Amino acid sequence: VSTQSTWEPRRMQHVFPCSAKMGKVHGSLARAGKVKGQTPKVAKQEKKKMKIGRSKKRLQFAKRSNAPAGFGGKRQQPNKQAPGKLG
Repeated sequence: VSTQSTWEPRRMQHVFPCSAKMGKVHGSLARAGKVKGQTPKVAKQEKKKMKIGRSKKRLQFAKRSNAPAGFGGKRQQPNKQAPGKLG
């Protein structure tokens, strides 16, 4: 009786037919960009200027530290979904 184990897992060899190696993947190139082409172009709207530097950090601190009163002391998550969206 040998004391060393010589167990090795079997190596699976996959044999594919020749046609499976090269072929069509994810549709034809004729349909590339279809959705983007169908989408109507909307002009960009003017946005309010973003705060930078010290004033941005000040806003971040105020947003994160002020817990809303209606949630029992728990801070609301920054990307929380509206109550109607969750179902």
